[in-house]
Amino acid sequence: MKNLKTQGFVLLDTDVAALNNSGKDTQSNYDNAVATKKIMKGRSSHVYVSGQAWRYWWRQTLQKDHEWNMSPVERTKDVAFTEANPLKYADDDVFGYMRATKEEKTDEDGNILMKKGKPEMQDATVTRVSPLKNSALISVVSVQTAHSWSVMSRMDGNPVPYVKEEYGTVLKGMFSIDLQQVGTFATYNRTGYKNLTAGLQAKALQEGGELVPDEGMRNPKGEPQQLVRLPRATRLHRVQDTLRALKTMSGGAMQTNNYTDVTPKFIVLVTLQSGNHPFGHIVRSGGLFGGEVTFDKESLAEALRDYADQLTGTVFIGRRRGFMEEAFVDLTEWAKDFPNVRLGSVVEAIEGYCQELEQWMP
Repeated sequence: MKNLKTQGFVLLDTDVAALNNSGKDTQSNYDNAVATKKIMKGRSSHVYVSGQAWRYWWRQTLQKDHEWNMSPVERTKDVAFTEANPLKYADDDVFGYMRATKEEKTDEDGNILMKKGKPEMQDATVTRVSPLKNSALISVVSVQTAHSWSVMSRMDGNPVPYVKEEYGTVLKGMFSIDLQQVGTFATYNRTGYKNLTAGLQAKALQEGGELVPDEGMRNPKGEPQQLVRLPRATRLHRVQDTLRALKTMSGGAMQTNNYTDVTPKFIVLVTLQSGNHPFGHIVRSGGLFGGEVTFDKESLAEALRDYADQLTGTVFIGRRRGFMEEAFVDLTEWAKDFPNVRLGSVVEAIEGYCQELEQWMP
């Protein structure tokens, strides 16, 4: 099976949070006022955590809890880039990179070619589109933020006032992991496709990698271009680590006074044979004034029916006990109509999916 992708949907529960701020609050009368990130949907205001911030939490959790050795960042005057070595650094593989540089040109025997007494240079720019794609984390319902007035005071001199925006809401987010792409790198020199330098290509093959055909990209002779693929155990481990990081994920602004658990309280995990993400609307605003988060079982049922021919294996659904109890009260009864659905806690869903992934990882 080709084009396999892990598709995930999560809900986070926040109380008096300020997870991602947007800088100075220009609407406040205080100089030290910070606004949280918000976006308008029609006339409704929704708070959100940027996709970049979520990815930062993800990286940090992988480093702390899964001992990932992160790719070092190099900086010049105007740009910053990682080492772009996905063989050594799993985060370069999973999160992608772009590095514009030059390298010494060599002949077939590895001898450096010279020009006017100096090594001849050639373009060695490499790019990699991230196999892990994620949305922002956005509030399901419209949110009216509260302005919290605080002071920095140590009983010495005048106190310094500051204001921040706080909120309590349920955030939803989506992500996708391209299982075909993890640990698999293009070798051909085409803008946006060249993932590895010639030296890294050779090293990958020396260390157990293999060449596989890219059926979607052909050379002028009509032959498939070549991809370098790392050993299956390495690729599987990287995907499993990425998913298991959700169990212990931490991060967010203002955590000293607004500590918030950012692990998922509800999760859906499934393997699809396409890039479509069908679960974006399984929760919505409801209630008399639209201020309640409602779980739409019929929307989830419709997605499972519509994409039944693309589903591979089990649909894992996990929920933390105590979260939205009334909304999920008859979920067990609902699931009886779908024999491929497995219910459990969030951790059970993640672990169950990671174990089943051993069957589907290319």
